Amino acid sequence: MSETAILQERLTEAGFAVRSVEAATGGAAAVAGLATLSDGGRVFAKTLRDVDADVFEVESAGLRALRELGGARTPTVLGVSGRLLVLEVLRPRRDDDEAYWERLAHMVAGLHTSQTADRFGWSRDGWLGRMRQDNAWEEDGHAFFAARRILRWLPEPLVEAAFDQEERQAVERLCAALPELIPSRPPALTHGDLWSGNILADHAGAPVLIDPAVSYTWPEVDLSMLWCSPRPPASERFFSVYGQLAPLDDGWEDRMPLLHLRELLSTIAHGDDREGGAAAAVREVIAPFRRRGAGSPERGGA
Repeated sequence: MSETAILQERLTEAGFAVRSVEAATGGAAAVAGLATLSDGGRVFAKTLRDVDADVFEVESAGLRALRELGGARTPTVLGVSGRLLVLEVLRPRRDDDEAYWERLAHMVAGLHTSQTADRFGWSRDGWLGRMRQDNAWEEDGHAFFAARRILRWLPEPLVEAAFDQEERQAVERLCAALPELIPSRPPALTHGDLWSGNILADHAGAPVLIDPAVSYTWPEVDLSMLWCSPRPPASERFFSVYGQLAPLDDGWEDRMPLLHLRELLSTIAHGDDREGGAAAAVREVIAPFRRRGAGSPERGGA
């Protein structure tokens, strides 16, 4: 059965009167499409060939948390079940519009400053792409980031195949040194997968956040996703305005590749690093931690 036929069948099962379905591109984990309804309205829908009972419930709950707790604009959920998620139709953003990126900065800074917690994690595990995101509560942010966001990827088969024992040990040494590398800050509500592909626009042109992997963690983790992923030049306005609204600790730019390590390892684990760019980026980040005992990175000399 084709992807559009699967979507039409499941939309019909959910009570939507569907006239036609047009396949959507860009998603890595789900079968997605734009459905035109019998009344002429349109909805965005996605499903999975191998249905997991809570993928879409988790996504819907994450969108609701960003909206209700963090004040972010997220798509309206029109229907959700274990088999299907139906959302309002959104538009691509205008990459050259600095005003758009400024509005996004206000939204994300508001998200990061409106909700803080006394622990890192979330009330349930989530998803990052097709794989589980471990959100078990942890009082220590460095321990949380090490165990739940970096080391959890090392046992994944494609990550094991990508790195030798010395490189894996370098990742472990980096994790042990995190308290020296990342400032201690309280956890804030974060989107969790804030790369440019998860930032769209509504019909008025305002920014909208999609596909979250929410948790309470360091806001810089969100920033690293946007900073290190492909983005247009106008997005520099986002970082300028964000820094005025939610001041950043000195050296934040230097920490972006380190905090992006989670996404790089996830990319490899998902089989999406076909040209080896993510593995090369990981090796660059962990290079100072090779051939040393646990502790700080080597400085000066060989």
